[in-house]
Amino acid sequence: MSAPKYLVDARDVSKRFSQEPDLAQKVAGLLGARTKRIVVHALDHVSLGIAEGEVVGLVGESGSGKSTLGRIIAGIWEPSEGEIHFAGRPRNELNDTQRRAADLAVQMVFQDPMSSLNPRMHVAEIIGEAPEYHGIVKASETAAYVADIMQKVGLDPSFAERYPHQFSGGQRARIGIARALAVKPRVIVADEAIAALDVSIQAQVINLFMKLRADLGLAYLFISHDLGVVRHLADRVAILYLGRIVESAPADELFNTPNHPYTVALLANMPKVETGKHAFAPLEGEIPSPINPPSGCHFHPRCAHAMPRCAEVAPKLREVAPGRLSACHLNDGA
Repeated sequence: MSAPKYLVDARDVSKRFSQEPDLAQKVAGLLGARTKRIVVHALDHVSLGIAEGEVVGLVGESGSGKSTLGRIIAGIWEPSEGEIHFAGRPRNELNDTQRRAADLAVQMVFQDPMSSLNPRMHVAEIIGEAPEYHGIVKASETAAYVADIMQKVGLDPSFAERYPHQFSGGQRARIGIARALAVKPRVIVADEAIAALDVSIQAQVINLFMKLRADLGLAYLFISHDLGVVRHLADRVAILYLGRIVESAPADELFNTPNHPYTVALLANMPKVETGKHAFAPLEGEIPSPINPPSGCHFHPRCAHAMPRCAEVAPKLREVAPGRLSACHLNDGA
């Protein structure tokens, strides 16, 4: 039997969040008024996989569903529809031992390290708690294990008894990475993991991610709105718009010859280091509300190439060239 194509992948995943009526709405309902449950359509039939040792960049505007997809792939949230597969098998069909291994194999590094680190735990506990609990390391060996992990991420092991507030932002980011590494993952979901850092510190953390990839064979789902960083890091890039992937391609091909109008617009406004003037033309309008997404192609209200068909029929994400997927009616005649 051949090895699975992806180590972890989302297959036709959707996620909806519903807001229950508040007290005033419940009272109004009892009095005969019509109340409507608010449903947020965060993801709409998304499929995305990550191969062993691969870096997949996930790009989109705020509110596009990037973090939601990352949390579902990491096993933090369950999808409303669809499945997450690990090593080719549905995660919900794994036995307890296999499920535990799958959960440990995919770890997440969050955007704001200060809010994701327990302020009442010192670093030794933050990094050492999970590997000790899961039997990866014996209690008597935890201190040495934590020291080794801290060195791997560029932290001084003598700081192990300090608390998160005693570190800088860049150091806290490294603590978050160390916590993820401590359970020996195979995939790290990095959710805007450098967005809150100064530019000089961002470069250091990016270099750390790449060093860990080379040393440990890690794969990444790198979630970001920064196209320059994604171009530097990713092997493959997926563009997410209002809960749907609109384009996916090898990084070089996507940046050099974008296919989908949304991708073209994003890259047109990507900062460039070049001589001469650059005409900045921001995307018109704002990303629509996921509570009431547009019909057909979600991008059609902002698209310069929109046709009547775009408002009526959602284009399918299909292969437009080897290894390249795009969801646009402009490709229908290709």
